Amino acid sequence: MARNLTPIAKLSRREGVQLHPKAVKALTRRNYPPGQHGQARRPKLSDYAIQLREKQKVKRLYGVMEKQFRRYVTEAIRRDGISGVNLLGLLELRLDNVVYRLGLAPSRQGARQLVSHAHIRLNGKKIDVPSAAVKVGDEITVKESSIKNTYFVARAEEIKSGTETPSWLSFDAKKLKGSVTGKPLREDSDDFIEEQLIIEYYSR
Repeated sequence: MARNLTPIAKLSRREGVQLHPKAVKALTRRNYPPGQHGQARRPKLSDYAIQLREKQKVKRLYGVMEKQFRRYVTEAIRRDGISGVNLLGLLELRLDNVVYRLGLAPSRQGARQLVSHAHIRLNGKKIDVPSAAVKVGDEITVKESSIKNTYFVARAEEIKSGTETPSWLSFDAKKLKGSVTGKPLREDSDDFIEEQLIIEYYSR
């Protein structure tokens, strides 16, 4: 299973957004691209460069590699409706993203690891594929033998103390059980994403 091994703080500085909670300090102290020319004044970007950077940002935000991301874009364009919104919907419905949105992990990378290590159950069945697509009506739970794990006990307390669950999901912190109650809307995704630029990039 391929994944990007570049330090997340470096990727966050390159894209100018926080891709992981650990990147907060890096963006605060050095809010410019990495490399010896990071602080130099950059020339105005072309339309192509702007589209490319947006594509790279969203790929890295959701932890998706190029080949798989291209498939998401192709499917988004094929479906009825606004292609950019379709794309975000497909990304939001990835199992690792749903685990993150439920508050079971502090980041998508952490959620990916929970799924890969088989701590998560989808409709009561073992699953270790982070990219698995969930649908309305699906239930996401923590493996019974993992519920009393110190990590999940701490996550449950954090969720109870104020973690906000998106409108398309419901979650019972006591049982560590979530369900998909609807389809994600555009406003449920991060507002700094300009998804139409990505569609334009792949439509060139």
